[in-house]
Amino acid sequence: MNSIRKTVVGGIAALAATTTLVACGDAPSEENSTGADGSSDFLPCIVSDAGGFDDKSFNQLSFEGVEKAAEEIGTEAKGVESNSENDYGPNLDSLVAEGCDIIVSVGFALAAATVESANANPEMQYALIDDAADTDFDGEKDADNVKPLLYDTAQAAFLAGYAAADYTKTGVVGTYGGQPFPTVTIFMDGFRQGVEYYNEQKDADVEVVGWDGENGSFTGGFEANEKATNTAKQLLDQDVDVILPVGGPIYQGALTAIADSGRDIAMIGVDADQFETDPATQDVIMTSIQKGMDVSTYDTVMAASNGEFDPTAYVGTLENEGVSLAPFHNFEDKVSDSLADEIEQVKAGIIDGSIKVESYLN
Repeated sequence: MNSIRKTVVGGIAALAATTTLVACGDAPSEENSTGADGSSDFLPCIVSDAGGFDDKSFNQLSFEGVEKAAEEIGTEAKGVESNSENDYGPNLDSLVAEGCDIIVSVGFALAAATVESANANPEMQYALIDDAADTDFDGEKDADNVKPLLYDTAQAAFLAGYAAADYTKTGVVGTYGGQPFPTVTIFMDGFRQGVEYYNEQKDADVEVVGWDGENGSFTGGFEANEKATNTAKQLLDQDVDVILPVGGPIYQGALTAIADSGRDIAMIGVDADQFETDPATQDVIMTSIQKGMDVSTYDTVMAASNGEFDPTAYVGTLENEGVSLAPFHNFEDKVSDSLADEIEQVKAGIIDGSIKVESYLN
């Protein structure tokens, strides 16, 4: 686990984080022309990881961003779903053959295949979500025509951890993930740090189970299966009353575990505002740690369509609104009256640097 995290740090550290995705560049290409009816021949494409575009989370948000851009451009996006890692290379090849002008790859799992495709097709433009495109971990991006879209979700997760610590009645909160990749543990890191900060500020003693900063609870994959349910149950059995599942569909296991417990449990979502994307969560979802993947993919595709593709890495933060904490929705009347204001104060401290949040991105 430590070796994975350390090698990824080296790749990220060399990348320049920007607060905007659109940069000045060449004039729009004549080959991406607009017809008299407002249509365009610019073709934006996207390939999912094994979660698929209907995961109500990671892939879905990215797909929505590409679709929104396509609609604004006056074209149709082409999406290809992957059922397993064996599909990544062939799916990218199929999109290259389609003549895509930009290909968005969703997730770090596609990094190697995306870098290989990008180097084989240097005239094309790629965006890679949640990976620095540094597959040999030497601190340098491995393909010049790939734009990494990264998110310092530890910052928003810090706010969620603070909120969880303020809300818990048992004094125990928990988190579990799909697999111990940096893009998963970054949520867990921020969550743990937020609880620790709350304890320092409030002279409290809220305990975090499921992740100690080095080791934790993982399902071994990103499927909504029995292992996801059992992992959640193991945390609930430790008196957890706020739970953070990190890994796309595995949150569905937490929903089952919560229902079976017969207890008053709050859940924190990830990636999207899961209160909005999955109505089944609305009775238990306290808030969600959001990654603005829809916005960053939209901006990247729009820039490419205007001839302004900039391969410099983008890092979403609280300051540039690339990451955020969703509203409390049905928990507005359940959280303390002072929590919303305190969250805003903590957010301001993270933005101005007076509150430090550690993650593999810094």
